[in-house]
Amino acid sequence: MDGVTVSNTTDLTQTLAAQACAITYESLPGSVRELARQCVLDYFGVGIAGADDALVHILLEDTAEAGGHPQASLIGHRTRLPALSAALVNGAAAHALDYDDVNLAMPGHPSVAILPGLIALGERRRSSGREVIAAFVAGYETACRIGMAMRPGHYDRGFHATGTVGAFGAAAACARLMGLDQEATARALGIAGTQAAGLKSQFGTMCKPFHAGKAAQNGLLAARLAARGFSSRPDLVECEQGFALTHAPTFAAEKALAPPPNGFYLHANLFKYHAACYLTHGPIECARQLRAEHGFAADQIAGLTLSLDKSCDWVCNIPAPTDGLEAKFSLRQNVAMALSGVDTASLETYSVATATDPALVRLRERVTLDFQDNWPQAAAELAVTLNDGLVLRTRHDAGIPNPDIANQGTRLAAKFAALVEPVLGAPRARELRETIQGLDDIAEIGTLARLAAG
Repeated sequence: MDGVTVSNTTDLTQTLAAQACAITYESLPGSVRELARQCVLDYFGVGIAGADDALVHILLEDTAEAGGHPQASLIGHRTRLPALSAALVNGAAAHALDYDDVNLAMPGHPSVAILPGLIALGERRRSSGREVIAAFVAGYETACRIGMAMRPGHYDRGFHATGTVGAFGAAAACARLMGLDQEATARALGIAGTQAAGLKSQFGTMCKPFHAGKAAQNGLLAARLAARGFSSRPDLVECEQGFALTHAPTFAAEKALAPPPNGFYLHANLFKYHAACYLTHGPIECARQLRAEHGFAADQIAGLTLSLDKSCDWVCNIPAPTDGLEAKFSLRQNVAMALSGVDTASLETYSVATATDPALVRLRERVTLDFQDNWPQAAAELAVTLNDGLVLRTRHDAGIPNPDIANQGTRLAAKFAALVEPVLGAPRARELRETIQGLDDIAEIGTLARLAAG
């Protein structure tokens, strides 16, 4: 434990396993069920939109060569694959556009790590929608609790929590769907933890969405092996040389066990309405607000200062992006785009043409970044200095969830339509959305999985 600050580690893995086993559909409040449905809707929306990405085709070529039993559906493709392969491909596809949901407790992308393996497993087991909802919540809460115990050091050290912490969430969800007891679920968490990986240095490459697919695949495999009696330490999260003590400079087990705000971490889920890294969303909203309120043109701007938490420097600070993927992780680029009226919700916006547009390049070069210690991770403050010396300021915290769940559902339905209708057509998109909205009444989750195929 040298160099690691530790507190209160007793039986954490076992407690998390017990909590996951205890979650039932009937015990969930209506708001949590609705949020779970919203997560499923958003997952399928971004997955269908990302299904034609080049990285997905590479994975499909490789898995096709490997062969195997056609056990599970692929989002946006007629091909069926073994469940583990489907979890990998679907997870990568759903994270390919970096347009999927976020929870800052992890901190990372929970749904794309949990749902691909869970739905592939559910399709094989002919699980109901209610069973999937309960298992998803079990996995979601587990991932956020482990993330809380290790934040911010785990993420700041360079680990992509979607790939690492997300694997624990996937394992807990799949274990819950399989009805594993506490002891087997704890072993599943251990098996997931020994596979967990993902490095932030890969942001801006195909490996970032690959992390999400691997988390889903690793979690599913962990639960399946645990069900067969595969051995693992039952305290892998907290033990000496275990996951936490090797992956974070600080580890506070009591934070994992503390009650989350409003009873569930799912209440703090954050959905994306800009097709870029979530930590660019605060800056984008600042830029949009100033442009809307003051109506200045880009050539009237003498300089800009963007203030935000220093952790953003290690996540989304590619200074001179050259393609659409890199642009998603560029604070300067996204501020320049938003100030110029470019639609950051559009997938087509993030392209080589936009990243290298001379006017946007000139504007982003005027952005000075002012990194602060201990700010809210998703908060930003933007000061725009005009040519006449006038300074305009605003602040936005993208880490505050929408308290109006119904309003959020309306926005997500519009986002879903914009992503899915160009791929599946309006009638099929509407059928898929209505099926997800009725998830609680689906007798077999395979009905939904097959409907989302291409």
